[in-house]
Amino acid sequence: MINLKIDPEFQSQIPPLTDDEFKQLEENILKEGKLISPLIVWNNTLVDGHNRYAILQKHPEIYFSTMPLPFESREEVLAWICKNQLGRRNLTPEQKKFLMGKQYSSEKRTEAFRGNQHTAKKSGSVQSEHNQKPMKTCERIAQENHSSASSVRRAEYYAHGVDVADELSPGFRDRFFREELHIPDYLLENLGKAKPEEQAEIFEEIKNYVPKPKKVKPNKVTVKQAEKAASNTIDENYDVPQKFLELYYRLHNAESLMRKSWEVTFDLNPKLLTHPEQVKVLRFALKPHLEFLKTLDEVLAESSSESSKTA
Repeated sequence: MINLKIDPEFQSQIPPLTDDEFKQLEENILKEGKLISPLIVWNNTLVDGHNRYAILQKHPEIYFSTMPLPFESREEVLAWICKNQLGRRNLTPEQKKFLMGKQYSSEKRTEAFRGNQHTAKKSGSVQSEHNQKPMKTCERIAQENHSSASSVRRAEYYAHGVDVADELSPGFRDRFFREELHIPDYLLENLGKAKPEEQAEIFEEIKNYVPKPKKVKPNKVTVKQAEKAASNTIDENYDVPQKFLELYYRLHNAESLMRKSWEVTFDLNPKLLTHPEQVKVLRFALKPHLEFLKTLDEVLAESSSESSKTA
């Protein structure tokens, strides 16, 4: 086993896996018996493959290889990590915006470090052939990600805001990207723009932010769709088939989001379960949701029964 260095800053650019995603990755690696793709390294420091490397620590018998890349600076490494992660298909809008902002920030510092030589060379060739100005870094990143230059510039403030929040409250970044926290873009952008002496006040606003609840009504269309889905009785050892993993993650995230939202509400309203009038409000708010879940459960039970008869 080669002992690779873990750089916290490099690792923090990579969106975290959920527990289920990590478990599935581990099962896939054990099934293959080796890592199919090499770990990317720079001067014996891990650049890409942190989750796979963590699994290797648990299973040293697994064969793996490394691929060193000739980066010239930390900023170049950070820019590469962000660009590589932006090629993933399963990024949330928050993760994508964060990575675009970090890539833009890193590439700007890389160009400053090099004296902007790369841009100057590219500018000369483009101007001589097409008589056009060279594409700005934010414009290129925007084009690569089907976005706009202004969005990339705002993303830089946004990404810095996420980092500042994580410094003020360690673990914020992971919780945010696991969708346990729901903070509007403008608050994180404001935090990223703020002077150091202003950051604590803005972060206090972020901590106290409560998203407006969406009205939930029983949805007949959803119930009809559920009627079409056949489902057997599920036990705790059920192994979700590979082709349905994406569907499972969507359902799991929906349930987790609902539960976390209620936990925040209870934390902010400690008498919600004890104060008589607040209990009435809670019951009134929950009634349509509980009726919907009851209807859905009955549909699933009936569907499961029909499946057993035809099996």
